[in-house]
Amino acid sequence: MYLNQHEIRSLIDKSFDNFVDFVNTLPDIRFTASPYGKWSAGQQLDHLTKSIRPISSALAFPKITLRYFGTAVMPSRSYEALVADYQRVLAGSFKAARAYQPGVIYPAQRPALLQGFLLQKNKILNKLSGWSEKDLDKYRLPHPLLGKVTIREMLYFIAYHNEHHLEKLKDQELQGHTWQNQLQQLIF
Repeated sequence: MYLNQHEIRSLIDKSFDNFVDFVNTLPDIRFTASPYGKWSAGQQLDHLTKSIRPISSALAFPKITLRYFGTAVMPSRSYEALVADYQRVLAGSFKAARAYQPGVIYPAQRPALLQGFLLQKNKILNKLSGWSEKDLDKYRLPHPLLGKVTIREMLYFIAYHNEHHLEKLKDQELQGHTWQNQLQQLIF
């Protein structure tokens, strides 16, 4: 499905809000605990913010500057096609680039991390109003795993990436291991 700017705004808004709503339900131990070597909710929040920040900054660049990355010769992929391509890349073994890896997160950091995450959402949504539908398909940005993608595809990615990490957190809950049991396993 090819999404227009209004639909992209809605998708991005929903993906950020869903992630924040879930994180806000977690007690501090679940916000900071890293079960089985996986990233904690706080670390995932930090990762998302770090990965979105360069994109929100790039949306404010003069469009002439973005020509450095070339202009698209093919139309943007649909949301589903972009997600399928990203999932295919994820199926291989890879790690997030060092710049996007989170550090150790403490409970006291939650408000600042949430504020930073929502600030990126607001920046993206505000800057998006300066883009035409045509320009979303014309200009490109580099993605560390997908190569050069159009601005529209990058916006699709942001929404999917948020949902992807939210699902990872939810899956940790559904694996049948309560956080208390995991903590006990680590201690004993």
